[in-house]
Amino acid sequence: MKLYKLLLLLPALFLLTGVQAQFPRFRALAFYSENVEGDHVLFAHDAKAFFDELNSGEGLEFDFTTNMDDLNDEKLKNYDVILMLNDQPHTQAQREAFQRYMENGGGWVGFHVAAYNDRNTNWPWFLEFLGGGVFWRNNWPAAPAKLIVEGPAHPVTRGLPETFVSPHNEWYQWKPSPRERKNIRVFVSLSPENYPLGYKDILPDGDLPVVWTNTDYRMIYLNMGHGGRIFSDATQNYLILNALRWVVSTDKKGNPFEK
Repeated sequence: MKLYKLLLLLPALFLLTGVQAQFPRFRALAFYSENVEGDHVLFAHDAKAFFDELNSGEGLEFDFTTNMDDLNDEKLKNYDVILMLNDQPHTQAQREAFQRYMENGGGWVGFHVAAYNDRNTNWPWFLEFLGGGVFWRNNWPAAPAKLIVEGPAHPVTRGLPETFVSPHNEWYQWKPSPRERKNIRVFVSLSPENYPLGYKDILPDGDLPVVWTNTDYRMIYLNMGHGGRIFSDATQNYLILNALRWVVSTDKKGNPFEK
């Protein structure tokens, strides 16, 4: 067979032999820090092991970095979704790159302290991105809690029970509650049956969304992320994977799971 005819056949041969499977459905980049609160580092290590299992075989690429300066346009353009395991942008350059990434259709999955903000944060865009709630109070020490699943027909919550008990976590309450914003959709919340929650620091009452999205962006926030028990529950793990899959599937470039 002449060489030029063989070259013409190569695309078909690749399809027949499954070579195309080497190309990832999507690429994810997870940021974490080794220089934060010990229980947040422990969570990040467990999360890295949990998500690293998604790299088994071919079909996607899941990368990890402790360098927050990787929040730059050149780096982020290669990823369909980023995760913040126990940290958030700090410098003005990092913050501006993250904002551009999200406003141009990027995906974000944030855990626990990734959403922490107070009077010293001084980042108005991020506050709006999260639904307007400033950290108000928390329980302490970490404790399991009964959670309520809202909107069971949504892809994030589909297949979950109406309630489940989440493993030990430090639960953050925000003021005002993000639920008050029209562009916030809450998927999971803390059951009032938990109150009063805590021993040293007590959550006495109030609305406490646990998992939500800002519908203006391709994002989801999960309050879980403190200590080494977060990935010890199959129901919660299912929720976390649902959340990641949903953020990835809503990419404006198309749902990679349908390609």
